[in-house]
Parts: sequence; structure tokens; C-alpha cells
Amino acid sequence: MRADRLVATLLLLQSRGRVTAADVAAELEVSLATARRDLEALSTAGIPVYPQPGRGGGWSLVGGARTDLSGLTAIEAQALFLLVGPAASASLAPEIRSALRKLIRALPDTFRADATAAAEAVVVDPARWGQIGRDLPELVEVLQTAVVRRRKVRLGYTSRTHERTQRLIDPWGLVNKDDVWYLIAGTDGGQRTFRVDRIIDAVPTDLVAERPAEFDLSTAWERITGWVEQQRSLLSATVLVEARFVGVLRNQFGDHHCELLDTLDDGRARVRVAAPVPLMIAQHLAGWGDGVEVIEPESVKAELARIGSELTRRYAVSDVSDERRPAGRR
Repeated sequence: MRADRLVATLLLLQSRGRVTAADVAAELEVSLATARRDLEALSTAGIPVYPQPGRGGGWSLVGGARTDLSGLTAIEAQALFLLVGPAASASLAPEIRSALRKLIRALPDTFRADATAAAEAVVVDPARWGQIGRDLPELVEVLQTAVVRRRKVRLGYTSRTHERTQRLIDPWGLVNKDDVWYLIAGTDGGQRTFRVDRIIDAVPTDLVAERPAEFDLSTAWERITGWVEQQRSLLSATVLVEARFVGVLRNQFGDHHCELLDTLDDGRARVRVAAPVPLMIAQHLAGWGDGVEVIEPESVKAELARIGSELTRRYAVSDVSDERRPAGRR
């Protein structure tokens, strides 16, 4: 993961004062090109890392900081943790969190609170819920800054039912799930989750945002996704499929909605799949043809039969001989 390399590279710079790309490549066991890209990424992100060309040159921290990161300004410290924090939280890798904690301890006291807030401002959830490839919303940076600086935001929002509202919220954290951004915030009605692409406008204020001392963004998001998955999995069906295709079925339904029950002697597997309604299960399974056999419930079988009948009516060839007749001779 790139985040742990960036942290390790900065720690290497901290301990040695000056390194070459070859030093970083050897220490972290990566290619020379990768080491150069990581060093350039730190510099581009606003971290005071700069190259010195020529013999005896290399990459250094401004001020040659060896025992602390006193060369970092408060804004630069935030830039670093905003850069690596989201990736670290994506997999909750303990070694990355450990590295971040070491960096936080190395920061001057005046920077630690902001750096900690920045590192915890965003969670990246790689599990898919929908389409991918969406553009990054422009409001994300505005909201992320408000989270870090603990400032209330006046939010214009369009609900799923197209109702527009205006409200003053306390931004607690941002989550990137499958390229869709969500804002978790405190409101007059308690904790709420907003899709960023439904936010009409977001205007930070000078009012200090309140955030519960016990609030943890990763834990809050786990609770939210758990609730959503329960809502999406109101109906389950038991199907038979060749054991070698269970992985394909799991990719289709998602890890939370496909459970291997057991494997039969004939090489098929008994699998439980889930979706909110019978139609959605049937739509997923229709493309399998006779490659999947539905054991239960009857409602899914009925939907598959209906889909099959509709396809037959639309695409059945009424006269094969006429279909094969060359154009212009009908």
C-alpha cells in the first residue's frame, strides 16, 4: 500500500536527515522509480522534502530535522495526514496506524491535535455498493477542511425524494465508498449521513463544531454499513451452482449477500444469496440460465419464470425458415 511507504519514507528521512532514491528503494524493497515517485509525492503534497542534485546530494527534510519533524508547519502536517490517513483507514492495517502514531508523537505539541484530526477525517471503504468511476466531488475538500478545523457548516441538501433542506451541521468525518463520498455529521436530530453528491452547497462558518469525545469514524461507518446491509438483505434464496463458480456468484451479489452453505457429492455447492426483493435475486440469476438451480423460495422461482416468459415472447423466432431467408425475398 502506498500510504505505508510514504510514512516509512518520511520516517527514514527523519532518522537519516538525507537519503537518495536508491537508499529508499533498498530500505523499503521497492524499485528506484517507485522510490522517486514516493519522494516526489511527499514534496507535491506540501511536505518540506526537497532534492539536492549532484555528488553527495539526495532528498532532505527542510531544516535537516532528525529527532522531530519541526520543519513541518501546521498546514504541512495536516497535508501529510490527509494524504496518508484515508489510505491507512481503508484496510485498518495496524502497521500503518502504528507508523501514523509514531509520526504524531514526533510532531511538535502545537501540531498534534490538527494532525490527529486530519488523519481521522476520512475513511475509505473499498467494498462496493454501486457503480464506480465517479468524479471526485468539489465539495469534498471544503468539507474535509471543516472536519479538521472543527467548524460548523451550512448545508443545502437534496434528499432521495428530491426534497431540499437547509441545515446547520457539525461535520464529523468523510467516507469514500466505491468512489461515492458520504459525510457523517451531527444535526439537531442526532447523527446523520449525507451523500456528498446530493449536497447543493456547503458554507463553512466560524462557529466551533461539536463532536462527541467517544466518536470514532471507522466504528461509526461500520455501524452504518451494517444497518444498510440488513436493509438490503431482507430476502434470501438457496441455490445450487457448480462449486467452481461460487466466486463468480459472490462477485455478483457481494460478500455480504452470498454465503456458501455446503458442497454436494456431485460437485455443486449449496449457496444462500440475498437481496431486498425476489425480483432483484431473479434478475441476478436470470443470466445464468440452467447453470443455477433455485431450491427456494417459490417467489424467486416465480420471478425467474416470468422473466423467462417475457424473454421468450420478445425474442422467440416465429418462423425459422423465414428468418433464414435472404433479405429482399420475403
